[in-house]
Amino acid sequence: MGFGASASGPAALAKGLNTAVTFDVAVPLETASNAEVWVSGNDEALGKWNGAGVKLSRGPDGRYTGSVSLPVDTSVEFKVTRGSWETVEKARDGKEIPNRTFKVGTKKQTVAITVFRWADQSAPPTMRTLVGNIRYLRQVPSRFLPKKRDVIVWLPPDYEDSPRKRYPVLYMHDGQNLMDKATAYSGEEWRVDEAAQQAIQAGDVEPLIIVGIYNTEDRFAEYTPVKDPGEFSKYGGGNADAYGRFIVEELKPAIDRTFRTKQDPESTGLGGSSLGGLVTMYLGVKYPHVFRRLAVVSPSVFWANKDIVTRVKALKKKQPLKIWMDIGTDESKGSQETVEDTRQLRDALVEEGWVLGKDLKYVEVAGAVHSEAAWSERIDEVLRYLYPTPWYKPPPSP
Repeated sequence: MGFGASASGPAALAKGLNTAVTFDVAVPLETASNAEVWVSGNDEALGKWNGAGVKLSRGPDGRYTGSVSLPVDTSVEFKVTRGSWETVEKARDGKEIPNRTFKVGTKKQTVAITVFRWADQSAPPTMRTLVGNIRYLRQVPSRFLPKKRDVIVWLPPDYEDSPRKRYPVLYMHDGQNLMDKATAYSGEEWRVDEAAQQAIQAGDVEPLIIVGIYNTEDRFAEYTPVKDPGEFSKYGGGNADAYGRFIVEELKPAIDRTFRTKQDPESTGLGGSSLGGLVTMYLGVKYPHVFRRLAVVSPSVFWANKDIVTRVKALKKKQPLKIWMDIGTDESKGSQETVEDTRQLRDALVEEGWVLGKDLKYVEVAGAVHSEAAWSERIDEVLRYLYPTPWYKPPPSP
C-alpha cells in the first residue's frame, strides 16, 4: 500500500488553477487484456489512497491511459493497481517500490510509467538472458534530446578472431527489450541475440553488429514525426526528427569510432516494432543516404491519421531501400483495421516503385499478437531477409 502526506500547494488551490495530467502506463505482458488498471494517490482526484482512484483505459498498443485535473503546484504521490492494494504494482523482483511522485505544472503533462510486476503475480527470474559478445555504452548524452540513454551492442561470433574484418550494422529501437529479460519492460524479449547467433552460425545471415538503443519516458515523442491530432493527442509526440539526429549525427559516429563497422548506407539498417516500426519507416525515407535496410515490424500506421502513408505517397522518387514489413492478425481489438492500415502502407510503397518479393517483403503473421514474444518468433526471418549470405536460399513463398 502507498503512504504519504496529503497533497500540498495551498497557493495554487486558493487560485483554483488546475492542469490536465495524463497517466500513460505500460503493464506486464501477462496482464489480462480485460484487466482494470487504476491510479491511486494522495489527492482527492486520485482516491486518497483508496486503491482505485482513477480508472485507466486500454489503448490499441496495450498501454493504459487516463486523465485527471489536478491543482497546479500539487506534489503528487501515487501507485498503480488493478483496483486494490492486493494487486498493487511491485518492483521487477517482486519487492515493494516507493510511492511514485511528480509535481503538477502549469501546462498539460503526461506521466509515463512502466509497471514491471503485480503484487499477486510471482516475481520473474532474475537470470540474465544475454547470449554472445555484449558491450554497453552507458548513459549516452545528446545535444538533440533531453534524456541520456543506454545503448547495448551485440558483436558477431567471429568479431574477436577477425581483427581486420568490418561488419554491417543494424540499429534497433527499444533496446532494453531486444536481448535480455532482466531489462525488458514486460519480462519478455525479442531474443535478437540468440536469433542472430544461430542464423550466422548456420550460414544464413552475414555476421553483423546489432545496436539496441534504449527508450526513455519520451518514447511517444521520440518515435513519432508529428503529434496525433485526434484521440491519441494525449500521448504527445512529434520529436522524431530530433531522435533521428541523435542516431545519425551522434550515435552512429560513436559506434563507427568504437567498433569495426562498415559505414556505407548499403551496410547500415534500422529496425523496430510498433511505434519503433513507425519511426523506422519515417527515418528510413528521410535518411536513405544513411540507412538502406529497414525492419518495419508491426508498425503503428494509425498514428496521426496515417501520416506515414501520406509521406510515402509524397516521395518524389523511389529510394534504394530494402524493406521488411509485417503485421500480426491479432494485434489489437481492431485487428482487422490494424492489418488494413499496414496494407495501405505496403500499397503506397508498391505505388512508389518497390517490388514485392524483391526489395519489399510483406508478411501477415496469422494469430500473432502485439508483443515481444510474438516478434521473437520472426526476428530470424527478418535478419535472413535483410542480411542474407550470398549462398542463403530463402524458402519458397507459400
